[in-house]
Amino acid sequence: MSASQVFTREEAIRSLRSALQPMCGADRSMCDVAAEKGIFCRGFSQFDEKELRSKYDWITRRRPKMSRAELEEIADRWQLARQDVRHLPIACDVQQREGDMCRGWDDFNNEQLSQFLLQITGEKVIVI
Repeated sequence: MSASQVFTREEAIRSLRSALQPMCGADRSMCDVAAEKGIFCRGFSQFDEKELRSKYDWITRRRPKMSRAELEEIADRWQLARQDVRHLPIACDVQQREGDMCRGWDDFNNEQLSQFLLQITGEKVIVI
């Protein structure tokens, strides 16, 4: 079966952003939603305990015995705060610029973006 549409990378990201943003609402970052739903990059859950603590070492240094759930909650609030400060719609946009947890959209090649569109929107597209 051939794809019904061809998207540029920017169009694919715009479509993904539009589909993902409502899942987050105002009180959850994409990292949290992706982890909970097992979609997209899998958010916080893509990292094992050690990796996640390393990504947020500035938090865990102050509270080294915090649970993973506590760390994810604080990290989620941090992602939302960065979105507000940067005036960006989704954590992936922030991370593309700041790169402290991941590289945001730059972590994905065009084929992966195409797969995410199919998974999340049901649209079969080729991303160029």
